[in-house]
Formats: sequence, structure tokens, C-alpha cells
Amino acid sequence: MKAIIITKPGGPDVLELQEYPTPEISGDEVLIEVKAAGLNRSDVFQREGNYPAPKGTSAEIPGLEVAGTIVKCGPDVVDFTVGDKVCALLAGGGYAEYVAVREGQCLPVPADLSFAEAASLPETVFTVWSNVFQRGNLQPGETLLLHGGNSGIGITGIQIAHALGSKVIVTVGSDEKGQNCLELGADSYINYKTQNFEAELQDEGVDVILDMIGGDYLAKNINILKPEGRLVHINAVSGSRVDLDIWKVMTKRLTVTGSTLRSREYEFKRQLAKEIQKNVWPLIESKKFKPVIYKTFPFSEAAEAHRLLEDGSHTGKIILVR
Repeated sequence: MKAIIITKPGGPDVLELQEYPTPEISGDEVLIEVKAAGLNRSDVFQREGNYPAPKGTSAEIPGLEVAGTIVKCGPDVVDFTVGDKVCALLAGGGYAEYVAVREGQCLPVPADLSFAEAASLPETVFTVWSNVFQRGNLQPGETLLLHGGNSGIGITGIQIAHALGSKVIVTVGSDEKGQNCLELGADSYINYKTQNFEAELQDEGVDVILDMIGGDYLAKNINILKPEGRLVHINAVSGSRVDLDIWKVMTKRLTVTGSTLRSREYEFKRQLAKEIQKNVWPLIESKKFKPVIYKTFPFSEAAEAHRLLEDGSHTGKIILVR
């Protein structure tokens, strides 16, 4: 098969289309003929040599989410058959013609969605459901603050939280991105380049914050959380070493938590997929939540797609298609 290979740690130009052995499957694995693969920041970190692939996963081929058609099933597969159209959450290997994955990490492609749209879903939906609704326990009527509202995580969190009855506030880097978020269901936005989100939200407060920034955002997040508020970290692009005022956490009875998804155990991902199919897939089918594709690229232009991802000017997902 052909696959996009990280030839060495570095910039986008280290990505090359090469021949690579087609994966073998066994047990409850399925072999997917990949029609589309979603891009994520984790792919950039892996390409740069800063995000090692989990044990047993190819470190050479990035890609954490795909959509395509099942062409082969292992002997223990019970929920899918050859010919099924699926999207899947991966630990890696998505930038390829074929990928093997255990069936519990697959979901059927929702009706009326293209492969490109379906490929945009797994990483962001799994992350948002796990962190906002499980760990953050966001409830209808509560207020959610999403940092990076125009990111793949942001546009997913906006739509699901809005559809389930929560108020959504986002931080973004431009008014244009803020307007895009409003159109997707956000109630308001804060342009972090011209406004201080802590000052803007100090009086109102929020119930749940999904943060991928870290660094000096921690203290600001703590200050604007309401009593019993929940702060959930999924990244720390501005630094993981921070000062924390424990007294504020105690007196406001706050929960400060976080998680990573890629290295989680299979059973967790399998159960998460079931919960997503029950709670999120109906929102897609009823048009309350829609994938947002910013741009697609052929697999051969993966380097150019990475340049766009790193540029950060987009709202929505960037997808490789075959």
C-alpha cells in the first residue's frame, strides 16, 4: 500500500508518500480501506519528534482518525461486516491506504455524510465527549468556556454543548473566527488578542472550562470558575509547569482535572464509542451537529496540508482524501 511516512523529525517536508506493508489483522480487528483521514495537532507534534506513538503503533505513519470501507474482518469481529462504511479512532497510522483497528474503536458513518466529513469526527468527538461531558459533567443550563473555539475540538464542543442545552462562550484569535463560532451555536466570543477573558468573565463566571493552553491560563481559569466549577485540561501548549492557588480550589470546591486519549486502554475507547453513538450520532442525524470541513487535500499533498494546519488561520477540520 501507499502511506505518508515521517522520514525524519522535522517540518512538513519530511512527509513523503512511499510504499509500505499493508497491515495484517487478527482477533477483533478490521481492515479499513481509507478514503479520508483527519489532521490533528498531534500529527504535527509526532512529525516533529515530540509525541511518540504508543507501543505497538507505527511511529512512521501519523493519523488518528479515518473514514473508509471495511475490506476484511478478523475472526472475532461481531459488530461489522465487509463493505460497512465506518469512521474510526486510531492510535496512529491513518495517513495510509489501509489501516487495521479493533472494531470497538469504529463507528458507522452517519447517514448523508461524506467520507471526508466522517473522518473529521472521531478524534474531536471522542475528546469532547470524554472531557466535557464525562470528566467535566457539563449539564443543560450551565456555561461552558472553550479555549480555541475555532479549532476542531472547539467547533465540536460548541455544537454538541449547544444542542444539549448549555451556554457556550469561546476564546478566539480574531473577530472573523468569533463570528464563525457564533454561526455554529456559540453564545458569545472573546478575542484574546484584544480582550482579557478573565476580566470579561469575572462577574459572570463559568461552570466548565475546556483548556488546551495551560501556562498562565490556569490562574485565570481558576478565578472565573463558579463554585463547584470544573476545569479540564487536554493540552498545555503554553507550558505545563504552573502555579496553583490551592486555597481558591478549596474554598470554591473546584475540580481541576485533565486527560489524554491516544494512550488510553481499548476498553475505555470501546465504551466511549458506544456512548457517543447513543448520544452524539442522533444529533448528527437530526442536523443539530454538522462536521465543518475547512479544506481537503489529496494524500500526496500532506505536507501542504500540515503547513495550513500550523498556520492556524482555519476554522474547522483539514482532511486528506483519496
